[in-house]
Amino acid sequence: MDGSTSKPKRRRGRKNKAAADNHSSPDAPAAATAADAVVSDSPAPAAAGRRGRKSRRLEAPADADASRAPSPPTKPVANGVDAAVAELGPAGWEEIGRVVPSMDAVVKVFCVHTEPNFSLPWQRKRQYSSSSSGFIIGGRRVLTNAHSVEHFTQVKLKKRGSDTKYLATVLAIGTECDIALLTVSDDEFWEGVSPVEFGSLPALQDAVTVVGYPIGGDTISVTSGVVSRIEVLSYVHGSTELLGLQIDAAINSGNSGGPAFNDRGICVGIAFQSLKHEDAENIGYVIPTPVIKHFIQDYEKSGAYTGFPIIGIEWQKMENPDLRKAMGMKPDQKGVRVRRVEPTAPESGCLQPSDIILSFDGIDIANDGTVPFRHGERIGFSYLVSQKYTGDKALIKVLRNSNIHEFKIKLATHKRLIAAHVKGRPPSYYIVAGFVFAAVSVPYLRSEYGKDYEYDAPVKLLVKHLHSMAQSPDEQLVVVSQVLVADINIGYEDIVNTQVLAVNGQPVKNLKDLVTTVENCKDEFLKFDLEYDQIVVLETKTAKAATKDILTTHCIPSAMSDDLKA
Repeated sequence: MDGSTSKPKRRRGRKNKAAADNHSSPDAPAAATAADAVVSDSPAPAAAGRRGRKSRRLEAPADADASRAPSPPTKPVANGVDAAVAELGPAGWEEIGRVVPSMDAVVKVFCVHTEPNFSLPWQRKRQYSSSSSGFIIGGRRVLTNAHSVEHFTQVKLKKRGSDTKYLATVLAIGTECDIALLTVSDDEFWEGVSPVEFGSLPALQDAVTVVGYPIGGDTISVTSGVVSRIEVLSYVHGSTELLGLQIDAAINSGNSGGPAFNDRGICVGIAFQSLKHEDAENIGYVIPTPVIKHFIQDYEKSGAYTGFPIIGIEWQKMENPDLRKAMGMKPDQKGVRVRRVEPTAPESGCLQPSDIILSFDGIDIANDGTVPFRHGERIGFSYLVSQKYTGDKALIKVLRNSNIHEFKIKLATHKRLIAAHVKGRPPSYYIVAGFVFAAVSVPYLRSEYGKDYEYDAPVKLLVKHLHSMAQSPDEQLVVVSQVLVADINIGYEDIVNTQVLAVNGQPVKNLKDLVTTVENCKDEFLKFDLEYDQIVVLETKTAKAATKDILTTHCIPSAMSDDLKA
């Protein structure tokens, strides 16, 4: 990471009605709300230098047609349609009648969140409320953003023009693609509403209209713009890269989950994040229909969300002619070089470092890692992988030692040493003699060091986060999170977020492994080997006896999380 340049930030558009405030500990950092800007991993400084045109947002009253483009105020007529529309005649009314049903399918999402406290994992943070947007699709289902219902306790939906809130059930949450699927059991909710229809991927400069319930009012709001870019971009919430649309319509807090319509009233995407930078104006991002359809079809095929597969490699561009010649590539051959292969990835059985990937499923890969997309457009080859489903097979052509090989690989989701998200599960922890052991994840880093953890966290943790690879599917990075002060741990109070390498000579592979070793220890002493040659030594019987008193003092219900008790 280069901290010398100003890096653009993206934020998600959920509107918080109350801040998530943690009163449990004065030392705990404040939780980052969804309205806060989240630093993006996307290398898109070029986008930050562009100044988009000023977008226009129309606040529509309940009895007006909110799908029309903004226009000067006109004198209303008796039936509630303004004079300008009345002058269009029957042809104009027919056009509006076709768009209005799509507008009526947009709903307001009310969610109560109760987030886990990763710094104090035996308790949760104070609950808070937020509102966002969603829309009705076929099959009595509703789509919204995953971050709009993250760590939900209760979700309610309200239709346009209605005063009733209906309890909703969350069917699936796709963290990587930032999409959630909901339903409502009350039949009354579905009466008189036509589901939204999905269209194809729009072209550049196509008009788009973002509809939702953003901050600044309670009624439905419309913002219009055009598609300004189509590329693989960073999804802030999911910490992944998928196809996305960049538009110049403003996406504000509360717009999250709202549909983006084309000029025919057909949905072309879901609003989900915006770019926050001092040199950028009105840059919003939309989840396109290929990603949405992948999520829906994945749920329909397996009954649950299984994720977007990836190729578990790090790769290098082959644009330098001397590099291509040294790797044995012919003048007409193009591809990318494999730098490292994830040990837990299915590809580890066939791909090797310094292999040249020439094609994926018969589509040639260029030296810069792109593939043909549409007329006059190219896109990163990871787009081809993301179009597959978990468990699908793909044919990869590889150049190795000047010989061409073909491998049929099984695609799977990414297993990171430091997980990007915990998928709604409560954090795991274990306490002995006041030492709090935890597994590091991105939510843990965010809880400890704030939303700018990529800059504020210790370098030793960031290096493991960005570059270390898990050697086995169940491997975790286990640390001493903190030391709850007691007589038995005098002199160890300053140990914070330090990795545990071994217990009594036994390497620590994950938190469950550590718990098993400590609980079954028959030795006189417990010896913890920490990073940088630090050690912690405790008398075994005294340490286990002191644990109960420490838990009582700090009002901690259990020495370990429920998932470690099994």
